Amino acid sequence: MTLSIKPQLKPSLEEFLKLPETKPASEYIDGKISQKPMPQGKHSLLQTELVSVINQLGKPPKIALALTELRCTFAGRSLVPDIAVFEWPRIPVDENGEIANRFESHPDWIIEILSPEQFPNRVINKIIFSIQHKTKLGWFIDANDKSVMVFQPNQLPEVKYDNDILTVLDVLGDWQLRVADIFSWLKLN
Repeated sequence: MTLSIKPQLKPSLEEFLKLPETKPASEYIDGKISQKPMPQGKHSLLQTELVSVINQLGKPPKIALALTELRCTFAGRSLVPDIAVFEWPRIPVDENGEIANRFESHPDWIIEILSPEQFPNRVINKIIFSIQHKTKLGWFIDANDKSVMVFQPNQLPEVKYDNDILTVLDVLGDWQLRVADIFSWLKLN
């Protein structure tokens, strides 16, 4: 008796996008579907605070908008960054002039916050892929190490600690944020 094993077919990006959304979100990378971990306390607070600060600076003058857990489909992948920041002119709108539901483009700035059960290299790979496909800036935040790794096109990544000033999108002007500022949000007393 011969045992035959059918090879698993990889779904196409189009097939993936037709599937129902999952909670937490699933991503499509290199023909594989993987679900993001459920955010925990530190991750959630850092994500909330960063989006709030970026939008306080970028939204009123209509220069940038930060969005959480937004599906960004580009270059054959469908990623859901913890935070995706778009410069205002690149935000897709629908026929009513409202923000579109589908973002079929790279973010200008991708921010990923490492969760305890994530593999760091997989998260870093998402940032590198985005930078290779026109994203201008990437941050990889590690709450355990109290560090932020900064990615920019055509440069080696830099790891920042403590009072190091972080690189932000050029459209945000002379805004300065230190690594210590980010991690100070974790203290509740």
